[in-house]
Amino acid sequence: LRLNNKYEESFKDIPQDSISDLKEKLQEAKWLIKNLQQRAITIIRVSRAIMEHQKDFLEKGELFLSPLILKKISEELDLHESTISRVTSNKFILTPHGIYELKHFFGSKIHSGPGKTLSSKAISGRIKDMTDNEDSQKPYSDEKIVLMLKEQGIKIARRTVAKYRDKLQILPSNQRKK
Repeated sequence: LRLNNKYEESFKDIPQDSISDLKEKLQEAKWLIKNLQQRAITIIRVSRAIMEHQKDFLEKGELFLSPLILKKISEELDLHESTISRVTSNKFILTPHGIYELKHFFGSKIHSGPGKTLSSKAISGRIKDMTDNEDSQKPYSDEKIVLMLKEQGIKIARRTVAKYRDKLQILPSNQRKK
């Protein structure tokens, strides 16, 4: 957006008593443009900071999402958490793996071993991948999924697997069997 300078120049031809309203409207238009520019800069800064933390995701995909919280980005950019929340709501980014809402990159972390943390979304992705590729005659139980994740170095409880499976709208193994 930009203002046409001819309008401001034309103020010279207008009587002084009616010019104050026009100057006020011109100032409001300038503020609007400035605020929109600042908003765009903030969205870009936040997007870049998120992607810096999600390099593994960008290179390898959904299963490699890193745990990330709003507070970390807000501290890095010296912005309030509520600002980060607003900036990431209903804003989307094109990645090598598709289009994602910026909010998608935030999630809790799960300790999966000494000094190792994973994003809860990455674990959900692994559970989905396992159930998508299972034998429909012998679907994996939650306990079997726990053991398979343990082999990958991810230690979580069976009830956590059940919770993520429910969130993903994946039926229990006895109902997935064909």
